[in-house]
Amino acid sequence: MPAPRAVVGQRSFDDLGTPLHEVTFCVLDLETTGGSRTDDMITEIGAVKVRGGECLGTFHTLVNPGRAIPPQITVLTGLTDAVVRTAPRIETVLGTLRDFLGDSVFVAHNASFDLGFVRAAFERDGRSEYKPTVVDTAALARRMLRDEVPNCKLSTLASRLRLDHTPTHRALDDALATTDLLHLLLERAAGLGVLGLDDLTSIAKLAGHPQARKLTMTSSLPRTPGVYMFCGNRDEVLYVGKATNLRQRVRSYFGRDDRRRIGPMLREMQTIRHLELPDPVTAEVIESRLIARMLPRYNRAGTRVDKYCYVRLDVESPWPRLSVVKDPSAKGVHLGPLPSRKMAALVVEAIQSVLPLRRCSTRLSARHTPAPDAVSCSSAQLGVAMCPCAGEADRLRYDAAVAAARSLFEGNADPVVEHLSVRMTELAAAQRFEEAAMVRDRVSALLGAVRRQRLTDALRAADRCTVRHGDRAWVVEHGRLVDVVVTGTAGRALPVDPPDPVDVTLPLPRRHVDEVLVLAKYFDKHADRLEIVSCTGEWRFPLEAPPDLRLAA
Repeated sequence: MPAPRAVVGQRSFDDLGTPLHEVTFCVLDLETTGGSRTDDMITEIGAVKVRGGECLGTFHTLVNPGRAIPPQITVLTGLTDAVVRTAPRIETVLGTLRDFLGDSVFVAHNASFDLGFVRAAFERDGRSEYKPTVVDTAALARRMLRDEVPNCKLSTLASRLRLDHTPTHRALDDALATTDLLHLLLERAAGLGVLGLDDLTSIAKLAGHPQARKLTMTSSLPRTPGVYMFCGNRDEVLYVGKATNLRQRVRSYFGRDDRRRIGPMLREMQTIRHLELPDPVTAEVIESRLIARMLPRYNRAGTRVDKYCYVRLDVESPWPRLSVVKDPSAKGVHLGPLPSRKMAALVVEAIQSVLPLRRCSTRLSARHTPAPDAVSCSSAQLGVAMCPCAGEADRLRYDAAVAAARSLFEGNADPVVEHLSVRMTELAAAQRFEEAAMVRDRVSALLGAVRRQRLTDALRAADRCTVRHGDRAWVVEHGRLVDVVVTGTAGRALPVDPPDPVDVTLPLPRRHVDEVLVLAKYFDKHADRLEIVSCTGEWRFPLEAPPDLRLAA
């Protein structure tokens, strides 16, 4: 058995972005004893290698299948047992075929059939898996020519489109006809803005999109990180998005994206603007700034800053309590901003289920004296809270609960999480799964809130820092990205100015949290690969990973 050869794998993205006139295509056609790649065998191979419209070479051979050719196949192809009796067996030609295919793009009409047989033959011969980039001319024809022809059979297309070669159900003739069809399809695809290999591999699904005519708007988009903006009739921005590869991301909207808002948005879109940026993290920062300032109609994430809120502990009060507030106040300690009141409520429930803080909203002065007929609240009666308004609160125990809550706000959630985790395990063991799931949701919300707080606090604690990763350096000040420096380039890298600075001793404003979290999460994830060029504050990354909570079945 031949030794395994190096894998011909999927192309890198740089290769996929190669202009089509520089791409080498290998157009292949097979004749076989039937349609089963496991039970039937190849009887003839024909292949044509082309680049830039020029033929680079052909490959053709009959193959002895080692079994009788069925009569119906003989009628179709003209190949008989006598014709192939002296032909080489498939094992002797596979090496030459693999060399001919090389790393070129595999092209066939109904490519899954031919590619399936080729892969099966390589596998039976003990060769490494063959995984080329594939272009199916039948799929392309169904998308781009279906209004011009009754069907997309190769013979029909050759006749209706007057191709130079006529398919005859013989491998090389059919490969030559498929090559003619490929060139015609490439010309048609150019009208849809298809300029690179990545465009061509996706055009089979894009060309059938109701807004496919607008694909030409993507022709000038680069294959680099950045921000794109879909604009309407009056040049108003409808949607802002980020991308690691602008061209690929924008063109993906014309594929099989079934989200309800995508269709109307594409119908309204009249132009596409873009900002090319040095890297994906900078793109995400600029995206958050643009969304916050423009409030595009079709953006949901990032436009709900007005729904952000905080959990507040009014530590200056004689009997502190927890509350959910929209904006931080001058007094008290705050956890947040959190993305929703639902999350904030779960956080409050998690803390209150462990720490017996009062739950009533009655204002209590330092000299509060309960009325003789005061009745404790229901939470106190259930033993889950103290009730100072009714005189049922031990000062030392209450102060200890407040101290524990304050410590949690500063990032130490371990005591509360440990208590809730034990409770969750006990409930699950007792098969009280709904209650256990409720506790799990509270713990998850609490951990998420504390994690957000620790991330934002860590970045703000760095004050002004310059952080390098590869050839890029980000300059961050008080949690804001103020500059990006790319080695070997000059000029302004940030097309949108940062928000105004905020005193680091105050809670982080709602409008700033998205940008701070983008930077903090990136620095935390890639901390081991970063070079801290300078830092006027304290560098805390990476943070300790949060615990993994799983509810036992």
